Amino acid sequence: MNDGRYRLVGSTASPYAIKLRALLRYRRIPFDWVIMTKALRKATEHLRPNLIPVLQYPDGTFRGETTILAYDLEARHLDRSVIPDDKAVAFVCDLLEDLADEWAVKPLFMYRWWDPEDQAYVSRWGGEEWSVSDAPTGSPEEIEQFRKRQISRMPILGATEVNKSLLEESYRRILAAFEPHVGMTRYLFGSRPSLADFAWFGQLSEMATDPTPMRIMRKLAPFTDHWVRRLDDASGVEGQWYPRERVLGGWAEALLKIAGDLYLPFLAANAEAFAKGLERLEINVWGLPYALAPFKYQVKCLQSLREKFAALDPKERKALRPVLERTGCWEHLDPK
Repeated sequence: MNDGRYRLVGSTASPYAIKLRALLRYRRIPFDWVIMTKALRKATEHLRPNLIPVLQYPDGTFRGETTILAYDLEARHLDRSVIPDDKAVAFVCDLLEDLADEWAVKPLFMYRWWDPEDQAYVSRWGGEEWSVSDAPTGSPEEIEQFRKRQISRMPILGATEVNKSLLEESYRRILAAFEPHVGMTRYLFGSRPSLADFAWFGQLSEMATDPTPMRIMRKLAPFTDHWVRRLDDASGVEGQWYPRERVLGGWAEALLKIAGDLYLPFLAANAEAFAKGLERLEINVWGLPYALAPFKYQVKCLQSLREKFAALDPKERKALRPVLERTGCWEHLDPK
């Protein structure tokens, strides 16, 4: 590859692949979209973690992890940045992107593999595009192997009977945070989309397609359903970042409240359980239980957020303090 184009290898059933695809479209970075095949799976098997999507750079190298890729693309391509200019707002953008990537995927995964209707729909769709089995592409064997593979991962990812109520409640609260604020030309931090918007697009777009969460979204948040569909290709959007005082409330604050009530306490409990060598973390949020084996990667998520927060100028942290205290985020980001 020497024409300056990237190649994005993924699946339309992956929230992270369509997140990065929409971001590339918005930024008008030349790329080709390619569904993962068995040959491409083999060519990218050296990557760790070996996940979808994979971005092949113009020099032919493959790289993964969408947040890292998004920031690398920021360094390589200056136009149409998805990172707000205001550093305090940029931190909120990072936090809300992390909330989407690491928590919103939990109700998505649960809905996909809980009910037979959703299993049948997603296993046929994802099985053909994931290429994780040796069975012929699109064959009943491949589809069934993919279904069994994903169902076997449900306890690992927290999609259990114990956790189901909290995952469902978190989805309803996410929709309630979005629905009053979405509009034809409105995004989290201005009239242009941010990295956090694309992360939420990735998760919510899949839930706007899968049978069970789609019905819930269309009942509770029909305008959010429209918003995610428009963001798939925002290449024609021209906009600006709004002033800090205009965006550190409303929509962003509603999502920060979910982060303060749920996500950051979960990360803190996960880090503590991992440090103590416990087999299980347990929390209770909104009167609902959640239990899961601790994950090392999510220890890194908390550490990264705290390091980014500590790196802010004292004036920027002071500006964020009121909204972070109101939403319960401050004590987890600055636990001194």
